[in-house]
Amino acid sequence: MRFTRHLNRSISSFTMAEEFNSSAAATATATTRTKKSLWPSVLRWIPSSTDHIIDAEKRLLSIVKTPYTQEHVNIGTGPPGSKVRWFRSASNEPRFINTVTFESNKEAPTLVMVHGYAASQGFFFRNFDALAKHFRVIAIDQLGWGGSSRPDFTCKSTEETEAWFIDSLEEWRKAKNLDKFVLLGHSFGGYIAAKYALKHPEHVQHLILVGPAGFTSETEHKPEWLTKFRATWKGAVMNHLWESNFTPMKVLRGLGPWGPNLVRKYTSARFGEGDMLNEEESKLLTDYIYHTLAAKASGELCLKYIFSFGAFARSPLLQRASEWKVPTTFIYGFQDWMNYQGAVDARKNMSVPCEIIRVPKAGHFVFLDDANGFHSAVLHACRRFLPSDPNSYSLAEGVISI
Repeated sequence: MRFTRHLNRSISSFTMAEEFNSSAAATATATTRTKKSLWPSVLRWIPSSTDHIIDAEKRLLSIVKTPYTQEHVNIGTGPPGSKVRWFRSASNEPRFINTVTFESNKEAPTLVMVHGYAASQGFFFRNFDALAKHFRVIAIDQLGWGGSSRPDFTCKSTEETEAWFIDSLEEWRKAKNLDKFVLLGHSFGGYIAAKYALKHPEHVQHLILVGPAGFTSETEHKPEWLTKFRATWKGAVMNHLWESNFTPMKVLRGLGPWGPNLVRKYTSARFGEGDMLNEEESKLLTDYIYHTLAAKASGELCLKYIFSFGAFARSPLLQRASEWKVPTTFIYGFQDWMNYQGAVDARKNMSVPCEIIRVPKAGHFVFLDDANGFHSAVLHACRRFLPSDPNSYSLAEGVISI
């Protein structure tokens, strides 16, 4: 979710990726398939498909050394007792959540990882090996994202939109037969994880919110730059696009065959090659991001119902801090554009243990920017669930708890 600091740059912020010449060969080995297009990729306006998402995920996760299983977890057509089908869709078609599970340590506590807006579970590829040594790691694509089902988005309110994500996560939990687990969410995924923990605290042992969105509303924290920007004609146009639910992914699809190249430029600029990602990692991540963003619009259309222009929550978590029932750890990069002050303010009203950890040399994607620092923060947060002496899970050099 890179929608706040410089909204006039947000279109380019989510255009990322290049298609591989080797995708055809990888397609032949994929185990999950949907109906094939009669047109080869090179002749299609948008050079992507569901098959491309699955193949790109497998290529990206080939970097991970820990064995894993991938599955589509069926969550049915709607929550039990509901008068509406899943996600206000006219279809009776069952939906599924794309899930990867790393079970190198089956006796370890379960860690469920939830990605943010304009992302998918593969964004955690640099973290799976390290975390699987201590947890049974399960990462999901939220409904409407990545390799999960992409039902038509027909929600018309904040309440309905939150239910889209929270209820689907709960049905997924039931299908996976999970009782208690550590729940980690990044950015928009942190917002959903927190809302889930508020509704189903009995299932969450510990909540880890990584650069979470949605803690403050526009009335509680409105930066001066946003006020000035909204007074300009550019600000007025951006506000109109926001309220019209115009997403950066629509621009990416509109660019057709030029989309992958533009995405590659973004990925190289944001995640770099060398200091952070090597050439192979950058190439695979770029390919993966493009295909997940160019696919059918679904979960992305939640944006205007969850946030007002400037990415301020319409139903801010700060206002519910006193209702918190789950011990919580916040993790922020030092350069994270998501302000950690929201966590500081929320902690004042919480009656459960709460810790705020900041990781140096890292921005909003702290788990990519400084993977080692991020891993130490997660282990430190979960030290009471891990087998060794809790005092042995110290924070990495430079990582601080405030």
